[in-house]
Amino acid sequence: MKRGLFFILIFFMALANGASAQALRTSFLKSPQTPELGGAATTDRADIVAFKQMIPNAGPMRFPQFMFGQRLFVAEWDPAPGEVPDQDGLGPTFNAIACASCHINNGRGFLPADGKDFDSVLVRLSIPGDDGHGGPKSLENYGGQLQHRAVAGAKPEGNTSLDWTYFVGYFADGTPFRVRKPAVVFSQLAFGDLPEDTMVSLRTANPVIGLGLLELVPEVTLNELADPYDKNGDGISGRMNIVWDAKQQTNAPGRFGWKANVPTVELQNAGAALGDMGITTEINPKDNCPAAQDACLETAALHPPEAEFRSEFFEQLTRYVRLTAVPRQRSTNDVEVLEGRAIFYSSGCVQCHMPTLKTGNSEEFPELANQTFHPFSDLLLHDMGEGLADGRPDYLASGSEWRTPPLWGIGLTETVSAGQAGYLHDGRARTLEEAILWHGGEAKTAQRRFRALSKADRNVLLRFLGSL
Repeated sequence: MKRGLFFILIFFMALANGASAQALRTSFLKSPQTPELGGAATTDRADIVAFKQMIPNAGPMRFPQFMFGQRLFVAEWDPAPGEVPDQDGLGPTFNAIACASCHINNGRGFLPADGKDFDSVLVRLSIPGDDGHGGPKSLENYGGQLQHRAVAGAKPEGNTSLDWTYFVGYFADGTPFRVRKPAVVFSQLAFGDLPEDTMVSLRTANPVIGLGLLELVPEVTLNELADPYDKNGDGISGRMNIVWDAKQQTNAPGRFGWKANVPTVELQNAGAALGDMGITTEINPKDNCPAAQDACLETAALHPPEAEFRSEFFEQLTRYVRLTAVPRQRSTNDVEVLEGRAIFYSSGCVQCHMPTLKTGNSEEFPELANQTFHPFSDLLLHDMGEGLADGRPDYLASGSEWRTPPLWGIGLTETVSAGQAGYLHDGRARTLEEAILWHGGEAKTAQRRFRALSKADRNVLLRFLGSL
């Protein structure tokens, strides 16, 4: 189907979608929420390795595959030629040396301390226009992501640091709060200045749990939940991002990434391998060298053209990510948790953070098929207002739209990350309270309701979130 006809079809489907969206949302909201947030793919672990468990309903043959995939996830890559041929090919430019460098214990990324390198955070770059498929247009001299490290023979693209702006406000009961907003500061740029119209977006890594479940939510479900023209008048107008599937060579619904700009787990992994580590795959066979970077191109040319991530190993890595379990909700009978859950619903948070979704059929992963689970996300794009806007479009996502991030596991953030925490797309929020206070746009009403709560009610809401 030609691109223009595809988007016309999406447009008319959206026009007829309001009543269907309301019916499905109502059905999901009425569906009982259980402590098994991942359905049968739930683990009881709640410690530092809680995000590294295989789904318990997988058969025994899956376990050695899972553990091999986990080894690949934590493996540190070397420049080629390396001592381990199956783990060399790093760079020429890169941000990290392993998947686990950004996703420590499979957890979320966080901002570095002052003066420290960006380890689990990256900087996306683009200029007005698109890449020919509707995605962001890369810079000729720096590509689509700043690489601050390089192997011998190539040059790091530059350094980054953060400048902070602080804002002070008050809850309705007079309690003050202070939030912060980062701005990226560039230095030592090796290939000239950034174009004046460069759009910059600071991004932290998302946790790696339950992705196989999210991948199997049927497209028809996402379409029915979407209400881009707010036909039901509730002020919430979520919509699908339609993105390019480089493997299937077609457009598809986006599910992963902060702007739902990636359609599958496999493509998410391939994009991270190339963008973060400079590791090529059969999906992305060319090294990440912008045309203006001669040293990068010359270094890349010294090595064989074959994909650096062996296809059978990459398949095992992708299987591992798909089969990673979701921790069970904790303290579910605690009175404060139950009170906080009621406030979460009554404040309207559930309109975007949908508590319940269901997977469809899957012959390849029957253990993930037909599961009712509780991600607290609708996987749709929502306008979050100017306060959170990065001004950088990504396919259909505007500069102020973001995918609703799943909340499952969010209460274990500091446990998994050994005391580190950071929330929202750029890690600006040091606490869940700060994250809520940044909500604007479609979530402005819910944010105002939160600010109007008493301190006791705010605390029980946060206690509920901490139980997830």
